[in-house]
Amino acid sequence: MFVAVGSDSNVSDPDTHPDEKGRADILVCDPANCELKVYAYGIRNAGGGIRVNPKTSELWCSVNERDALGDNLVPDYITHVEEGGFYGWPWWYIGGHQDPRHEGKHPELKDKAIVPDVLLQPHNGSLELTFYESDKFPAEYRGDIFASEHGSWNKSVRVGYEVIRVPLHQTGHATGEYQDFLTGFVLPDGNVWGRPVGITVAPDGSLLVSDDGSNSIWRISYTGK
Repeated sequence: MFVAVGSDSNVSDPDTHPDEKGRADILVCDPANCELKVYAYGIRNAGGGIRVNPKTSELWCSVNERDALGDNLVPDYITHVEEGGFYGWPWWYIGGHQDPRHEGKHPELKDKAIVPDVLLQPHNGSLELTFYESDKFPAEYRGDIFASEHGSWNKSVRVGYEVIRVPLHQTGHATGEYQDFLTGFVLPDGNVWGRPVGITVAPDGSLLVSDDGSNSIWRISYTGK
């Protein structure tokens, strides 16, 4: 069993903030004899989405990164999670890029920081994800990731407010790109009426997406060209 534990802050250093101890991790245990241990760390908030890829048995997560470094930093991301892997928070991001608010801290971790598989827009609000294993969509969708992007609240140009598709190319592995899949929740005047949150594959092969902007559940099905 995997358990995601988000940070208690935007960028507080766990060395000096006791409330951050044991946070920003993904934990793992055997449910039969559960002694939680750290599986991966430096992941600010993956509480919105962790899933095991049924094709590769790898753990994947969707992460809300830190704020207050401007419109264009730090990218949210979707990535497979390596056992023992360090993903940067709070000292580093996108590999060896140091957060200026922690200048000079933990240089020994710079080369350990893993670059995530798929970098999203900063402040996207990436939440739940699912793997599409049904055969009701076109064949090229089989095994791909669909993820809910809740949307920005602190960026001058709105981003997110959509569902995206991350192609895994029938290999179980991402190559960095993603595509808009379900859009239209932002009106031309900038007002927002929908914000995707949860996402899952229904027994009939459709996608179900919860939306706490319009208090709706959307069903997306394929009817042919």
